[in-house]
Parts: sequence; C-alpha cells; structure tokens
Amino acid sequence: QVQLVESGGGLVQAGDSLRLFCAASGRAFSSYTMGWFRQAPGKEREFVARINWGSGRTYYKDSMKGRFTISRDNVKNTVYLQMNSLTPEDTAVYYCAAGLSVATMTGIGYDYWGQGTQVTVSS
Repeated sequence: QVQLVESGGGLVQAGDSLRLFCAASGRAFSSYTMGWFRQAPGKEREFVARINWGSGRTYYKDSMKGRFTISRDNVKNTVYLQMNSLTPEDTAVYYCAAGLSVATMTGIGYDYWGQGTQVTVSS
C-alpha cells in the first residue's frame, strides 16, 4: 500500500524558514515524479515544485524560485521542501504527491497524495 506522509509544518513568523518532509513507502519511486502542492483557505490548489526521483531534475513555479528548494533522499525514501523567507501568503496546507506521468504545473497525473501538513506564517 502506497503511503505519502507529510510532516514538518507549523506556525512560524514572517521571514522564518521551514523544512517539510514527505515520507514515501509502499513501492519503489525511482520512476516517479514527486510534487509539492499547496492550498490556502478559499483558494484553488497550487503547484509549488516537483522533482524526478530518478534523475533529481527539479521544476518550480516561477514565484517559488529562489525561496523554495525541493530535494530527495534515496536512502530515507523522503522528499523535502525547504522554504525560506516565508510570508503570510505562504500560509496553506502543503501536500506531497507522486505520479508516473504528470502535467507540469497541475495535479493531473499524480496517482498518490498525502494528507497534507499545515503551514501558518504570521506577520
């Protein structure tokens, strides 16, 4: 059974950093693309970043470049999202997802999703 479990969220102040974790289990993910998405209250789900597990190639939404970094640890089977210089606009539930054939900036093609972790940034 495939499981994606996010953690690392919390309440921080503007300017702080957070590192999110996505622990993946249940199958080999070397052929998968792993993505991070977020959804703020009253807003649609938003693509944040993705990484090809095998090659390590990354792709970011333009507005996230320079502040967010996605990475993976093959030994720990974990994907990370390092978030720096957080602002209140980053407040959202952050989701990890996995898929074999995904669309660049949408959730299309992601087969598995985690339950999400809340990130709240106070001003």
